[in-house]
Amino acid sequence: MTTLARRAAALLAAALLLAGCGIGPGEERAGGAELRVTRDFGQERLASAELEPLREADTAMRFLQSERDVETRYGGGFVQSIDGLAGEGSAGRRDWFYFVNGIEGKVGAADYELSPGDVVQWDYRDWEAAMSVPAIVGAYPEPFVSGTGGKRIPTRVECEDESGAACAEVKRRLSEAGVNATGAPLGAPAGEDILRVVVAKWPVARGVKALATLEQGPAESGVFARFDADGRALSLLDAGGEEAETAGPGSGLVAATALEGQQVVWAVTGVDDAGVEAAARALDPETLADSFAVAATPEGPVPLPVAGREAP
Repeated sequence: MTTLARRAAALLAAALLLAGCGIGPGEERAGGAELRVTRDFGQERLASAELEPLREADTAMRFLQSERDVETRYGGGFVQSIDGLAGEGSAGRRDWFYFVNGIEGKVGAADYELSPGDVVQWDYRDWEAAMSVPAIVGAYPEPFVSGTGGKRIPTRVECEDESGAACAEVKRRLSEAGVNATGAPLGAPAGEDILRVVVAKWPVARGVKALATLEQGPAESGVFARFDADGRALSLLDAGGEEAETAGPGSGLVAATALEGQQVVWAVTGVDDAGVEAAARALDPETLADSFAVAATPEGPVPLPVAGREAP
């Protein structure tokens, strides 16, 4: 065999190894992970891939680099471009951000070790109105199924009306996804060891401290929606944080956010009972896929922020 042929055979063997046996060194781990590459707050999916089985050394960065053409900066810890779509850094306002199971990455992607069931989403977005987005809904039914950091976290559903249709719908959908959720009164103590789903009309839901940040805008909550003072109308915001549309009776919202030191809180809320029920019905993997948040309106679901200001 010639030197060229040996090199070709070696490259082929390496490619087969990556395709069938994970991407990093170490022992195999049962289960796989999913990669999604999106832009403009999940409005457009650019690529996707699956990895199975995982290996001990597989990270969010290794997974991305094994599937896409990636350029990095700062010693390989910061993604500058994916498939030629480059961040603007300090010269602009658009860059790449990543989430695992809908939770914003708090460490560099090269340091985030993947766990079975992880859904990794890289999104290229405008960060002018919200530098940080603590959580998104686009990986549903994650993080309720696999949790975060390889640790499954208990889920608690807190309902304004525990006998209401919306509460029952949320519990049913979580159960069908394999989540054994418990119940508790609204606003019960919580910390880092519980995922919460609040099911209530906005005037009640706003009493939950984490959700009250929605009233301060995307810069605080990462959610591009805001209820009016009496909770009877829902403003749908664009990528700049400005009102683009107003949703009235029968409208709801599915969103997620988090306070420092606490786990993610999901809001299944609305302007009235019909709106909360519409939001509950929106707990669906296809409806929420890749989205940062979704408004459930009488005309249908609206991914947020409202499309309009897009990166060139």
